[in-house]
Amino acid sequence: MPAEIAGTAVGEALQAASEALGAAGVETPRLDASLLLSAATGMERSRIVATPELEMAPNAGREFAAMVRRRLRREPVAYILGVKGFRELEVAVDRRVLIPRPESELLVEVAREIGPATALDVGTGSGAVALAIAAELESCEVTATDISAAALAVAGANARRLDLADRLTLLEGSVPEGGEFDLAVANLPYVAECERASLAPEISSWEPAEALFAGADGLDALREVVPRLRDVARVVALEVGAGQAAEVAALAAESGFGTLETRRDLAGIERVVVARG
Repeated sequence: MPAEIAGTAVGEALQAASEALGAAGVETPRLDASLLLSAATGMERSRIVATPELEMAPNAGREFAAMVRRRLRREPVAYILGVKGFRELEVAVDRRVLIPRPESELLVEVAREIGPATALDVGTGSGAVALAIAAELESCEVTATDISAAALAVAGANARRLDLADRLTLLEGSVPEGGEFDLAVANLPYVAECERASLAPEISSWEPAEALFAGADGLDALREVVPRLRDVARVVALEVGAGQAAEVAALAAESGFGTLETRRDLAGIERVVVARG
């Protein structure tokens, strides 16, 4: 990949970047290249496809080349662009927080079904789930916690940028003592340590390990938090990893929750455990 692509037609640049990313092992090389090219040029992806002969300005070519070099090092596209779409929001992300995943939208769906007046998001990270709940349930007051002060800084910046800061209370820590919430949601670390080597480089080398891994079986964080949630929330929705739903449901039952159900993601995986007191 040349250091500069100044003067290159957008179609040629897209093809060259796609080939380079594919050779580096990137799973979606053309999609990633088109996202980066769109950001560098300010052109819609559809226009790039429709008019491949258009020439890039020199500064756009340099920016695109720099972005591609970062992607060749397997840095996630979301970190390169600095944003990730989640529901109807565009959330700012960097290496201090996990990149929001589509499966976490199930937590927001549970909130929409219940319609809580108060909600707690434990392990908020970028604030994506908490902010989506606040945006979609205008009467809901949302509290979000994280043990990482750096993550809370990202969540706070997102709340201000999205004009939701007055609807969101951020607290450093885990489950606030003495709180009372209609709903608590949590996307806590749930990857087992033994899975570290099998993860894609975009995850294992770039995203914060403390937000990913939770002991030998991936359930350490949930074992700590679920019993405490029983004291503060009537309904709890917990995101879990593949194959963990049954054990997490049992943990919730042991903690005193009486009604349990699971929600599957688009891949058919039992991804969220919903527990009611």
